Amino acid sequence: MRSVAELDDRLSAPRPALVDDLRKIDGDLLVLGAGGKLGPSLVRLAVRAAGAAGGGRRVIAVSRFGGGDHAAELRAAGATVIAADIGDEAALRGLPDAPNVLFLVGAKFGTSGRAAATWNTNTYLPGQVARRFRGSRIVALSTGNVYPLTPVASAGPTEDAAPDPVGEYAMSCLGRERILEHASVENGTPTALIRLNYAVEMRYGVLVDLATALLAGEPVDLTMGHANVVWQGYANEVAIRALLLADVPPAVLNVTGPELVSIRQVATALADRLGVPVRFAGTEAGTALLSNAGRCHRLFGYPDVTLGELLDHTAAWVGSGLPLLGKPTGFQRRDGRF
Repeated sequence: MRSVAELDDRLSAPRPALVDDLRKIDGDLLVLGAGGKLGPSLVRLAVRAAGAAGGGRRVIAVSRFGGGDHAAELRAAGATVIAADIGDEAALRGLPDAPNVLFLVGAKFGTSGRAAATWNTNTYLPGQVARRFRGSRIVALSTGNVYPLTPVASAGPTEDAAPDPVGEYAMSCLGRERILEHASVENGTPTALIRLNYAVEMRYGVLVDLATALLAGEPVDLTMGHANVVWQGYANEVAIRALLLADVPPAVLNVTGPELVSIRQVATALADRLGVPVRFAGTEAGTALLSNAGRCHRLFGYPDVTLGELLDHTAAWVGSGLPLLGKPTGFQRRDGRF
């Protein structure tokens, strides 16, 4: 992947299983939060998969689209684009009905010190969306941050583990889940909650954070010494296919890669590919933010881009000075403050 166009094409290439599943899903897909980090590539993927599946369903992309060219790009890709701030109740009411809703809206970066706004976006707004689309199927993006830090020696928490979030951001995300769970049961709305743990592509993610630190000559912090990562194209695919999992009460699904990623090892591997030295700071703790995505892999197969390929592509991309999103993940934080 040597250009933004090539990366976007790879992210939006549907696998046959996604196309097959879309044939089982009637009606339009409404994507709320289509202008965020995952939104544009998910919309493009959905458009291409819907075209391959047939049936004339629309993919409706909704966002404020405040910056960049996402609105024009998604329209050119074949999506129906609506510029709207769904935090405005009148704008939310004015959206078209759709039998399938993918809710991607959330606040994380810069939320430390803005607790009230974070809770509004992550907890109050989902309730408004659930009320507006009570007659739809809803897939809502959540996060593995609802889990506590767990021993590295374990395989990470499964969906049956009790949430125990660290910090207000993670607490607000658990609040989102609880509000959607209540709405699902109260209104009979089939819902699926996707606990995503560190999606990566070549412009952002844990691997990009490490590669940029290495090129800047900065030491790699090992305190959060392990993580899970997953190719964003796979995460997008699972989110769409999870419409078939939506249930009352909500189905919960961990989505991440199959590996326990050692930060020391992947930083060393990236440094080798970049041809730069690596320095470390701190010592690996015995716990980390982890998720066990075994159920996801049994249902939907393994990611189609391996960890080794992600390392190759990330090093080539960052080393060539290609565009980045400039949104560090903050994966190193153990206090939950983002």
